[in-house]
Amino acid sequence: MSSKTKIIVLHMKEIIYTAVFATLAVILILLLLFMFLPKNKEAKISEAEYMPGVYTSTVTLNNTALEVEVTVDESHINSIRFSNLDDTVAAMFPLIQPAIEDIAEQVYERQSLQDIQYSEENPYTSQIIIDAIEEALKKAETT
Repeated sequence: MSSKTKIIVLHMKEIIYTAVFATLAVILILLLLFMFLPKNKEAKISEAEYMPGVYTSTVTLNNTALEVEVTVDESHINSIRFSNLDDTVAAMFPLIQPAIEDIAEQVYERQSLQDIQYSEENPYTSQIIIDAIEEALKKAETT
């Protein structure tokens, strides 16, 4: 019986290179997984938050009733505006139109009434408008 013994000689440099490339391959695979997997579960199809339509709430300023009109679809706030703002009310309250435009822009970006920044010029007017928008959105919510 003859035994054929094979002796394998490995250079330390080859072992180090192999370990480094294997580590880089694992890091690359993990990086690709984190990049291309969905970031959160909310990115998937969500349930409807609102009943689509136009909802209004009333704000009373100096015995004048203004209607805040909020238009929503199933999951987004599409527009916010005063539906009956006439020239006399706009002249008596000149900061009301810029206030609702500023608030509406922030609501469009966030799709929420959370963390809305008030203007320093008219914080009370802004709060009244936000309360009216919130009232209209409560009418639109599906529960």
